Amino acid sequence: MNKKYVIGTTVIAAFAILAIYAFKPAMVSYVSIEEAIQKGGVVQVKGERVGSGVFDLEKNVFTFDLKDKDGREINVVFDGPKPGNFDQATEVVCKGEYKNGVFYAKEILVKCPSKYQEMES
Repeated sequence: MNKKYVIGTTVIAAFAILAIYAFKPAMVSYVSIEEAIQKGGVVQVKGERVGSGVFDLEKNVFTFDLKDKDGREINVVFDGPKPGNFDQATEVVCKGEYKNGVFYAKEILVKCPSKYQEMES
């Protein structure tokens, strides 16, 4: 085999392996609340918010309850402010880790009803 092809293939393989390891931390699976409790580690949990939550101004901590499609609820603690559109949210995705009976969210993504949807008459 030609030496250039061997070197080229090796370089491409090295970049592919590097890309896999670089993007692996960004790939977090969606799980149910039950799976988040059992699995441990960083996961994404999707559900609907229960109530509007409580923001502790002194500690800069936002807490709320999240209910998944199976009806299971967990308490979510987010070290940061309440998202501005949280009260209009139809669905919430929390990325974080379940520990000691609480889901500690590192990120909160809020899905709101689109202002571009047809208005109901």
